[in-house]
Amino acid sequence: MSTLYRAENVGSLLRSPALLQARFAHANGELSLDQLRVAEDDAILEVFQGQRKVGLPIFTDGELRRGSWLTDMADAVEGFVPEKVTLDWKGPGAGPEGSTAQVVGRNLHKIRKMTAHEVPLLKKAAPGPFKITLPAPSNFMVASYKSGVTDRFYASYDDLLGDLVEFTRDEIRWLVAEGVTYIQFDAPYYSHYLDPTQRERILSQGFDPDEQFEKSVAADNAALQDAPRSKVHCAAHICRGNSRSRWYTEGGYDAIAEKLFGSLDVDTFLLEYDSERAGTFEPLRFAPRGKSIVLGLVTTKQPLLESESDLRRRIDEAAHYVPLENLAISTQCGFASIAAGNLLSIDDQWRKLALVVDTARKVWG
Repeated sequence: MSTLYRAENVGSLLRSPALLQARFAHANGELSLDQLRVAEDDAILEVFQGQRKVGLPIFTDGELRRGSWLTDMADAVEGFVPEKVTLDWKGPGAGPEGSTAQVVGRNLHKIRKMTAHEVPLLKKAAPGPFKITLPAPSNFMVASYKSGVTDRFYASYDDLLGDLVEFTRDEIRWLVAEGVTYIQFDAPYYSHYLDPTQRERILSQGFDPDEQFEKSVAADNAALQDAPRSKVHCAAHICRGNSRSRWYTEGGYDAIAEKLFGSLDVDTFLLEYDSERAGTFEPLRFAPRGKSIVLGLVTTKQPLLESESDLRRRIDEAAHYVPLENLAISTQCGFASIAAGNLLSIDDQWRKLALVVDTARKVWG
């Protein structure tokens, strides 16, 4: 299903103070799950109208029901434990800190659909086409495999990936049956294979980063293999981390571009391109003619609003490597990859999304 939306929101949106308070009250046992769901419904209906107002052609529920972009996996699958894999964050409040991903500490068993609590309201109330975001299985090879814990149940990364792929394939089959027409894999952990520091770390652990990257792509392809492309558009979003306006990897796409664009079986790539740490557009020369590239030029990490003329100039630069008709524009990542959100206001968020839409209209009509 070949669909190109010229303006996109990557996925998550900032939670309102009322929703954050409701989540806090539920966590403390002061609010029932049903009451939390009502608060989430109200907040989602509000962000639907915000997206409609700025003119976005494709909608999300802002991931407002999630603790973070990837927590639906641990919520739906037994076998994750509270322990965290530590990441060395950069930016505001830099330093080592656990991610929102949980470590696998037992054999995994899927107990429910990951997005069953999200899809019904999207189908009923989204003002137009919508997408569902899922964490790519390959993320958990890096984020949830911990020596001394996970290897007591899964002897290798490959063994763990096998289960995660099956859980995700099951989810995709269900989403297709529900009539979902746009599925986006979020895959920020691919950035470990382009960051020189992370590549050295992987080598020091006795692994070849290029081989690990190829295994990641193969796993994600296996998870997507039951998605009928006549019915569903598949995309992948790749960034360098996004938590409270911080990031954890740096580097251009050069080290992975040829295999990423040539091998990952998606229709669209949504790529972070809001800062120098993302490198140049030159690696886009490896994108096959049939693929769409969504340029994440508008940052979600700070409130300063970009210049439309600068955005148009950068789109022109990217068009030296990918035909303009295969390009689109988006934010660099979500505004709230974790529930606490990035360091900008809800008004800043809507201004940035309006800028994405206005720029797309100026460039593509």
